Amino acid sequence: MNDWATSGVDLHLDLAAGTGARVGLERALRDAVRDGRLAAGTRLPSSRALAKDLGLARNTVADAYGQLVAEGWLAARQGSGTQVAGSPAPPRPSRHRAAPEQPGLLGSPAADGYAYDLRPGTSDLSAFPRAAWLAAARRAMAAAPNEAFGYSDPRGRPELREALAEYLARVRGVRADPGLILICSGFVQGTGLLGRALRARGARRIGVEALGFPDTRRILRTAGLTTVELPVDGDGARLDGLGPPHRPAADAVLLTPAHQFPAGSPLSPERRTAVVEWARATGGTVIEDDYDGEFRYDRQPVGALQGLAPGQVVYAGTGSKSLAPGIRLAWLVLPPALLDAVVEEKRSADRHSPVMDQLTLAELIRSGAYDRHVRRMRLHYRRRRDRLVTALALHAPRVRVSGIAAGLHAVLELPPGSPATSDLVARASRAGLALAGLEAYNGPTDGPGALVVGFGSPPEHAFTGALDTLCALLSDRAAGR
Repeated sequence: MNDWATSGVDLHLDLAAGTGARVGLERALRDAVRDGRLAAGTRLPSSRALAKDLGLARNTVADAYGQLVAEGWLAARQGSGTQVAGSPAPPRPSRHRAAPEQPGLLGSPAADGYAYDLRPGTSDLSAFPRAAWLAAARRAMAAAPNEAFGYSDPRGRPELREALAEYLARVRGVRADPGLILICSGFVQGTGLLGRALRARGARRIGVEALGFPDTRRILRTAGLTTVELPVDGDGARLDGLGPPHRPAADAVLLTPAHQFPAGSPLSPERRTAVVEWARATGGTVIEDDYDGEFRYDRQPVGALQGLAPGQVVYAGTGSKSLAPGIRLAWLVLPPALLDAVVEEKRSADRHSPVMDQLTLAELIRSGAYDRHVRRMRLHYRRRRDRLVTALALHAPRVRVSGIAAGLHAVLELPPGSPATSDLVARASRAGLALAGLEAYNGPTDGPGALVVGFGSPPEHAFTGALDTLCALLSDRAAGR
């Protein structure tokens, strides 16, 4: 009993968090073994003695011991009682800071090992409206019909599709019938659904912006489509790569027209008209990725391209930037001709997206809490953008900042003579700052280079430190070294 008595394990406290006596005891013992409070070889008290100490039935303790023996956490030997199994503990995470991971389809992963993360693609997770979400969830659960808890329409719950139809029409100018909206588990899934549906309907080639998330191409290629690269300039994607209407080089095109990622330029009015005319003339499909259309700062948001041609444009929106990626909800507003094919792909993928979160988001929108949150975050991100621009003007005036009229990131174009962006990213990593270079998004690798800086992701308490570290890295004195 001495080993047990000196182990520092307080099962009375651990059990208080359990969902039942046996389950709570199992959880407490697993946690104690996992974090090293119970070392390998530690002998546990008999089931009778522990049951008496904890005020439990002996069978409850014996059953918990038996379960943990079966799982390999404990070992029971005749004549030796029960003890912690002698298998080696899992290795502790290394304190070594690796180079930043390459950004994926929807932005960078969590900044493990970094004091600050300025990679793009993520909102300020600390600002998630927890109280409003919980209140909306309670109201939604109380009002939900019984059938909502069964298998659902692959398109998603009607409550959310109706709320989105009204919201998107009012805020983004989308012409959306609730019957043509499909809810998916994030834009990643939506891209795959669209790619497979287009391939099944005979599409072979799809235009993509040459600058963009690397995973977009991979997902589309996995769906069986060949990607056609469209160069990007100050007016957005150049469309000549789609070919003339009588001999198109692509069957579909995926664009970020409101705020090109990562360059930050909107698709010009002339090109917006041109891509719609191309789709009408060729029967092609335009996919509009409106990933951050709600966050425009210096003038009214650019209306959705879908409003010009709802029969040719798929509108894709997401809650990842306005709320958080963790809710895993995105939406597609589909042309009637494409609806059945995409619904069938969704049915095959996972039948339907999580119902509870759909009902909660629907209530959040209907109550006005979503609008209030977006307005609050628009002001929050605008202030952050202004702080970034002011700090760079003071400490690194030769760095040119662009792409900041909207969204949660900026492009920092480095002056001649600057170190290579790969070198800057490595220096930043050693200083505890996660950064991404433009080349990570298929940008050019020659010339001075550029950084893509996300100002949305750091929590408020860390933003000042992140800016200070960035400015120290980019200052003229540091660049000279």
